[in-house]
Amino acid sequence: MSLSGLGDTGKAQPPPALFPAPEADPPAAARRRGGPPRNAPPPQGGDAGRQLVFFGAEAAEPTVADLTGLLAGPGEVVRMGGTARLSVQVDAAWRVHVLVAELAARGLAASWEPTEGERHAVRTSYTRVLKPLAVAWLHGSAKRPPATFHLTGRRLRLWLAAAGTPAAPDCFLLRLGADEPECWEPIGVALAAAGLSGELLGPAEGGPAYRIAGRRRLARLAELVGAPPPATPPDAWPTRP
Repeated sequence: MSLSGLGDTGKAQPPPALFPAPEADPPAAARRRGGPPRNAPPPQGGDAGRQLVFFGAEAAEPTVADLTGLLAGPGEVVRMGGTARLSVQVDAAWRVHVLVAELAARGLAASWEPTEGERHAVRTSYTRVLKPLAVAWLHGSAKRPPATFHLTGRRLRLWLAAAGTPAAPDCFLLRLGADEPECWEPIGVALAAAGLSGELLGPAEGGPAYRIAGRRRLARLAELVGAPPPATPPDAWPTRP
């Protein structure tokens, strides 16, 4: 079952519809161009006067490099000749909506299909655009973060959309690739550098995942990843205090 990440579905199967398909976010450039209309009322609520967070998801245009956020989690990349393809399995239909839109924002068409256990596989086509990402992350067939890997708001936003789940009050889990223990420690270092020091949970503890706990860290996470996408269910996304 395929779905064009650019919004042209043709006769393809639409994303899994556990709820109505969400409206797309306005383009980032349109949100920022020229500021508010003349004589517009001041913003209301807790975001009044809020500054964009440096390295936050709302402070930069989407790029292909952001997809390393998926590789920090359970995402996978494979090479074929001079091309590469990125894929990730997710556990909910809303994640398919969000990831297809995020891939489209980076000029990448995506397809999806149901898999075992009521999960869904989202994947790109093979493309030369993804080859540098594959070269940086693959050692043979094994996935490893490069030495320069770091997390920005947009990278965290993609990781959260693919594999972030609330676990308890003031606690989120960012899930990792199950068969990639060599990746876990350097990814934890990148989290700590972003101000999100977390506890590594092993498979026997409900992981592998990093547990981000405490109001201060969750406020930091919410600031970095930005507002929830339209498809996101209530309480599935960290909120700003």
